[in-house]
Amino acid sequence: QFLREAGYYCTNNSKTDYNLTQPATVWDASSRTAHWRNRAAGQPFFAVFNSGRSHESKIRARPHKQVHDPAKVRVPAYHPDTPEVRRDWAQYYDCITEADADAGKRLAELEDAGLAEETIVFYYADHGSGMPRSKRWPYNSGLHVPLVVYIPEKFRTLRPDDYLPGGTTDRLVSFVDLAPTLLSLAGIEPPGWMQGYAFLGKYAAKQQPYIYGFRGRMDERIDMLRSVTDGRYVYIRNYMPHRIYGQYLAYMFRTPTTQVWHKLHVDDRLDSSQDAFWNTKPAEELYDLTNDPDEIHNLAESADHRQILARLRQAQQDHARRIRDVGFLPEGEIHARSAGAAPYDMARDGASYPFEQIFATAELASAGGSEATALLVEALADDDSAVRYWAATGLLIRGSEGIAAGHDALVAALEDESPVVRIVAAEALCRYGDEAVREPALEALVSHCHWGQNDVFTAIAALNAIDACGQRAADAMPRIAQLPAEDQAPHNRYRSYVPRLIELAKQRTVQNESTPARATEQRN
Repeated sequence: QFLREAGYYCTNNSKTDYNLTQPATVWDASSRTAHWRNRAAGQPFFAVFNSGRSHESKIRARPHKQVHDPAKVRVPAYHPDTPEVRRDWAQYYDCITEADADAGKRLAELEDAGLAEETIVFYYADHGSGMPRSKRWPYNSGLHVPLVVYIPEKFRTLRPDDYLPGGTTDRLVSFVDLAPTLLSLAGIEPPGWMQGYAFLGKYAAKQQPYIYGFRGRMDERIDMLRSVTDGRYVYIRNYMPHRIYGQYLAYMFRTPTTQVWHKLHVDDRLDSSQDAFWNTKPAEELYDLTNDPDEIHNLAESADHRQILARLRQAQQDHARRIRDVGFLPEGEIHARSAGAAPYDMARDGASYPFEQIFATAELASAGGSEATALLVEALADDDSAVRYWAATGLLIRGSEGIAAGHDALVAALEDESPVVRIVAAEALCRYGDEAVREPALEALVSHCHWGQNDVFTAIAALNAIDACGQRAADAMPRIAQLPAEDQAPHNRYRSYVPRLIELAKQRTVQNESTPARATEQRN
């Protein structure tokens, strides 16, 4: 929009997988045929081309003519070294080669049009590989991507001091920096509300000490992580440590690596580094990329790294406060509290979003430890539903101890006015309560799983909770499998999530009838 106002011809070819509603005025053309060559004579252009060659789905596409030798690939320490895993990694490198070829074709188009020395070019990926524990994960393996920028000699004044043709730089750059950078290159001062920093052009900012990452809901699965890196160390804060890393995600489980990796876990044939993915998480993780590029040695408890841990923890907390991180609200409440407005604006209204109180409760809840249990029980009576949500989550994280301490408050929370509070309380009581409370808790969860009687966010949350209850919810699985898989949703992307979770419940029903309890509990 900014560039079009400045006279640029703007095209997108052709992905529009945005996390926001697209205004009608963004692109001059957005389709598989959109191209800069269709602009007016002499008009400057901004063109985006998306290659799907290295997409997650291409790694597992069969049949496939192998180019890279599976025997020669490097298998990261967190993956089991099996023929299936090696083949997927080799196929991924084949896909990268095809993506590079796509980029070469685009560069050739500029050359043929005589525009190669008139055009600034960016070439980058959108995340790490589509292999499990890369895409969707805020490890370096998931967030570190290649970024190549070519600035012709004609525009050398737009280059930063660390720009070297054919060279590299250790400057920390994030995707959130791309918008202000493009404006800066066009001579437009980036507006103050943009959270990124221009790294090229007239308004280039100083180099930043940190860049940040996050993980929220991934399709049908709910999780919450925040991360920060200074380039050498990666710090991860797990706000839902009671959820395993490798929650069952239908799309991810189509990849052969995921399937064989999980099977080896069930069969107890993985080493500790490989098995970690199928277990719950610590509250904090810290990795040294210089000495541990695969991020398997968590240094959060290391006495030698306390200062580094504290520094990065503070950076993560400061960033959450600076941007008023709206992800500390359950997803349904983001929409409800925004009431049709932008969540960005809602988050800056202290009455609608008392951030500090919610943030403090989330920190307390997810850190674990018995010393905070009494405070969490007290917070279950707070006026704000998000505070109550995190209080209930904190008791759930503490397992039997938390449920014993907050038993009466959690039972009362089954009647809370907020559905997400009711769901967390019900999961806690179903998983760790006695027989007297388990049955009403399970009934509460089943009633919230019904899409149509509840909104889609409530149904997704309840289906996740009931799946986490494992064998304690086995009796309810046949009923879950019969629930309606269609209803209203704020966007079409939500329509596949409830059906996937219901289909999983059907699978669980079959597994519960034919699989030993231990293996089923591990899968959950």
